Amino acid sequence: MQEENNSQIIKTIGEHGEEIYMKLQEVVNVGGNDYALLSVVEEDTLPTSDSEDDELIIMKMNKSDDECTFEIIEDDDEFNFVAQAITDSDEIEEDE
Repeated sequence: MQEENNSQIIKTIGEHGEEIYMKLQEVVNVGGNDYALLSVVEEDTLPTSDSEDDELIIMKMNKSDDECTFEIIEDDDEFNFVAQAITDSDEIEEDE
């Protein structure tokens, strides 16, 4: 897994048109694709929110030229495959 050393805050639009801020926790490569592990942060806690209890959201990263977009993983098999790979990797790191 590749570690991100600097905090990167991403602003996106939710299902109901609301602004959602997410902190990029880590970028992982699974099966040749990049996936972002993100946690939702409240606007009033930016940029210092760094709780270990944050719920992680996994999104697929699509890179083109100088732009990077994030998309929801709608395929259950793909999501489960990525989640399992992340879990397995975390267990290996904890054992070391």
